[in-house]
Amino acid sequence: MATTCCKIWVHGMVQGVGFRYHTQTQARALNINGYAHNLADGSVEVLASGDAQQVDELISWLKAGGPRSARVDKVLVEPHQPAELPTRFTTG
Repeated sequence: MATTCCKIWVHGMVQGVGFRYHTQTQARALNINGYAHNLADGSVEVLASGDAQQVDELISWLKAGGPRSARVDKVLVEPHQPAELPTRFTTG
């Protein structure tokens, strides 16, 4: 299994609609570690670390709009190499 880590920025109506909770649920179902955090500009930053295929599935889910309560306008993805890999998925 190839492990990968990406930072993902999700823009649109993604705060105040349960977006981080649903992203955490999806990530845990895919066995992905990382986080989903609200940013001051109204977007959500997601760190996803795990099997490359599973991370790609999470990215596809985010690009498809995430939870029904959200409206995703744009998703930006960048490879990331953290000093330490996360050991679980959190929101904050």
